[in-house]
Amino acid sequence: MKLSERKVVGSGFVYPVELHEDFVGLSEKLGSLKKISHAFVLTSREIAGIYEKYLIKELKASSIPFSFIYLKAGEKNKHIDRVKKVYHQLIEADADRNAVIIAFGGGVVGDFAGFIAATYQRGIRFIQVPTTLLACVDSSVGGKVAVNVDSGKNMVGAFYQPEFVFAPLFTLSTLPKKEWSCGLAEVAKHSFLDGGDFFERISNSKRADFYEKSETLRYAIEESVRVKSSIVSQDEKESGLRAVLNLGHTTGHAIESLTLYKKYSHGEAVSVGLVTALLLSKEILGFSDSNFQKAISLMLQLELPTVLEEKPELVLKHMEHDKKKDGNTLKFVLLEDFGKPKFGVTVERKTILEILKRHKGMNLNG
Repeated sequence: MKLSERKVVGSGFVYPVELHEDFVGLSEKLGSLKKISHAFVLTSREIAGIYEKYLIKELKASSIPFSFIYLKAGEKNKHIDRVKKVYHQLIEADADRNAVIIAFGGGVVGDFAGFIAATYQRGIRFIQVPTTLLACVDSSVGGKVAVNVDSGKNMVGAFYQPEFVFAPLFTLSTLPKKEWSCGLAEVAKHSFLDGGDFFERISNSKRADFYEKSETLRYAIEESVRVKSSIVSQDEKESGLRAVLNLGHTTGHAIESLTLYKKYSHGEAVSVGLVTALLLSKEILGFSDSNFQKAISLMLQLELPTVLEEKPELVLKHMEHDKKKDGNTLKFVLLEDFGKPKFGVTVERKTILEILKRHKGMNLNG
């Protein structure tokens, strides 16, 4: 059953983000697309082992020929080296311009599958079927697709919008703790960017509420999609405003890279990065101490990591591979207040290192 729908509208694109209880209705959505020669489902064996049968039922009902291409799970496998192998699989299967890629999984699968769709035969259609909270609230919406290279995360990519997003929420019931942290970190980020009622309601929620109260989970997803889709609609290709969605990501990406994508999930790394961004916001933009305490309190209630465990000097070194580097400075997204983000804030290396050292020395565990 469809629970809600929100349109993402931009210059030259429009598509729906639909929340559903389960997979019922996906066959009709697929049937609404014209001239599909074949559907290629890119997914991990872990996801397929639990939910493949539900997707297959809908694919069969649509009468569209389909095949599965299995990817290894984990951020380290979202790598440029793997792209060539999938291209060959598509070519061997005679995939043409009327083929459709279905990204069936979390953020890693969505990024990778979207990149394949954007580049195979100069672009074929694709669909997002997110199965994690992170993918529902963030990565499936907005059309950012990318893969990693040895020297950095998401360094090769494109802006490529899906035909639609179909989110079957019952897949969230099997998420491990790390995956909940991934999604909840992005929910926290969106609430900081938006402020207002969204921030207040999330501030009054505990992590268990998202497991036990379906209305809390649904509200968080719907509001996150609202925040992100509003920004993407105004700035698809990150020429300005969309950059605010990178709040927490400069430090987050650095510690992911530093720890070889093994210690932290993406959301856990972003969560730690949010704290660095909040500290920089206090230092540079006058973000109030009371707001800082409110933000940390929210993160602790959601049981998100806040402590920087890595050496500040090494974190800074890995920051310097970031796309937002500019000479001897780095550009950050910071907050003047909740709901008042500022992008492109230039920060000198010396200041960044001081804040990272301050972050590492803080006891933020409540």
